[in-house]
Amino acid sequence: MIFHHVYDESAPDVYVAQIVFHLDGELDRDALRTAAQELLRRHPSLRSGLRQRRSGEWIRIVRRKVRLPWRESDLSHLAAADLDQAVTAEATADRTRRFRLGDAPLVRFSLLDLGQDRYRFVLTAHHVIVDGWSMAVLLRELITLYRNGGDPSALPPVRSHREHPDWLRNRDEDASRAVWREALAGITEPCLLVPGADRTPVVPERLDFALDDDAGFALTELARSQGVSMNTVLQCAWALVLSHLTGRQDIVFGVTVSGRPSELEGVENMVGLFINTVPMRLRLRPDESLAELLVRAQREQVQLMDHHYLGLKDIQRAVGVDELFDAAMVFENFPRTADDADAGALRVGDVESRNATHYPLTLISGAGEKVGGRLVHRPDLFDAERIGVVSRTLLRVLRAMATTPDSLVGRVDVLGEGERRRVLEEWNGTAVEVPGVSLPVLFEERV
Repeated sequence: MIFHHVYDESAPDVYVAQIVFHLDGELDRDALRTAAQELLRRHPSLRSGLRQRRSGEWIRIVRRKVRLPWRESDLSHLAAADLDQAVTAEATADRTRRFRLGDAPLVRFSLLDLGQDRYRFVLTAHHVIVDGWSMAVLLRELITLYRNGGDPSALPPVRSHREHPDWLRNRDEDASRAVWREALAGITEPCLLVPGADRTPVVPERLDFALDDDAGFALTELARSQGVSMNTVLQCAWALVLSHLTGRQDIVFGVTVSGRPSELEGVENMVGLFINTVPMRLRLRPDESLAELLVRAQREQVQLMDHHYLGLKDIQRAVGVDELFDAAMVFENFPRTADDADAGALRVGDVESRNATHYPLTLISGAGEKVGGRLVHRPDLFDAERIGVVSRTLLRVLRAMATTPDSLVGRVDVLGEGERRRVLEEWNGTAVEVPGVSLPVLFEERV
């Protein structure tokens, strides 16, 4: 993330995360501001910045006190038809404004007043200090602090973030490298959707998708019956889509893991950056059923869980390949409680998250009422038409899993009607009129 920040300081920084809270009801602005200030006081990570030493080494600097970055904007004068566009513009402007990594805090708060007791509260932070799980912790704590006037006594004690580096130092990295070498044995080249793509950062776009309720219910029941997680289901579907796009059976893509070890006490309440992106390899077998694929994929991934802490560059060096993939997947499973949605007279309605990666194409999904998610993509590499095809392909694969889990992997129909017609008819239209003359005559005409 630091590399992508400094690679081109005039380009957008894609690793700026943002959450927009929909607030309805009577709002105490001072109480909300006090709650935000207490979050900064409680969590050292929120008061940290990053500096580079002359040696080239990057270090984290935690400040004792920081100024609360707070901004308010009154949009209540706008017509109802213009509000959504204005909110999007405000949030986008905040997200695209670059942080300076050395200037703590790397987080800022914006309160947008829409009128009639409706608000948008925008929390924008650089990903280098918080991950998605941390954002959920901050939301829960923010509501509690708002209720009680900024009194942190009702919250769990903050554990030192130093415990995580200490835990990392006690890992057997040599053993983990050996496990990753075995898991990725035989890979000699990367699995790429867009070979040779320009690495200059580009502001990504997103396309939301959702499976219909019947198929979504059937897919959930399939996961339950096979004893696999919905994360595994989405991973296998994504592998089938990538196989279609690359023409490969040996698929590798990046998966983002939480990086929060269960043996680290209180890790579920820590605020900081714990996530890691590791390669997921799935060798597709045409004669294997979809249900069997799900079970095998989860079994293979469980064996790697204890080694998810190892950095991607370390894994690539261990395997002997400089690059492994350019597509990624994130499955968000953040802690949420029903209590989060009620703060007395103030209600938290919808919660929108906006995040991205530097990869050309990333599938982001998560636990929720519907099976779906979003495809985050670089628009210079995947235009609207192409990303639409990818979305429809993914939905077809998910429906096939839901309705015919006993189907063989090699017989999953990934082509839409338009694509099928293009392949079988347009690209295969080889009929031509041939005159009734001898072959030497035709040869002389061609010469």
